[in-house]
Amino acid sequence: MENLTIHDASPALGGTPQPPHQQVPGAPTPQQQPGGPPPPPPMTVPQLPPQMFTTAAQLLDLTDKKLMVSLRDGRKLIGVLRSWDQFANLVLQDTIERIYVQNLYADIQRGIFLVRGENVLLLGEIDLDKDDYIPEPFEQAPIEKVFALQKQEQEERKKRDKRRRAKLQTHGFEGEQSGETLF
Repeated sequence: MENLTIHDASPALGGTPQPPHQQVPGAPTPQQQPGGPPPPPPMTVPQLPPQMFTTAAQLLDLTDKKLMVSLRDGRKLIGVLRSWDQFANLVLQDTIERIYVQNLYADIQRGIFLVRGENVLLLGEIDLDKDDYIPEPFEQAPIEKVFALQKQEQEERKKRDKRRRAKLQTHGFEGEQSGETLF
């Protein structure tokens, strides 16, 4: 892997010799013309440093590093990025899913995990020096307890959303899927 800067010549244009152009027999070349202008230098194309990429190529710097990935559905995954593609689909190795509820958390071993790129909300590298540090209010708990609390929170959220939708309907608003269905 080579590190290029914006001032380096492109391997395709400046780094490899180009095939010679065909010349008319007997015509002088620019080097042979007396008093003619010198030949132009080979064209170079500036290269962007890796920090400038805004596409999936930015993942190149994160390959083989431990990441925390937050998904659109709220799940948090922690694993080592092993591979990725142009769509930012990720392959994580030694993955754990960390579930947070109230001031508790639990880890579930997931192993090798494939994440579709469109589901990634946020990702970041984990500082290995602070890897074992858990913020103050959180404590690790048994998975059964965390699942029970998570289910209870989801039920409360559903009830709260249902009350909200009912109140909005009294003021003339419709919910997202409460409209007429046409077949």
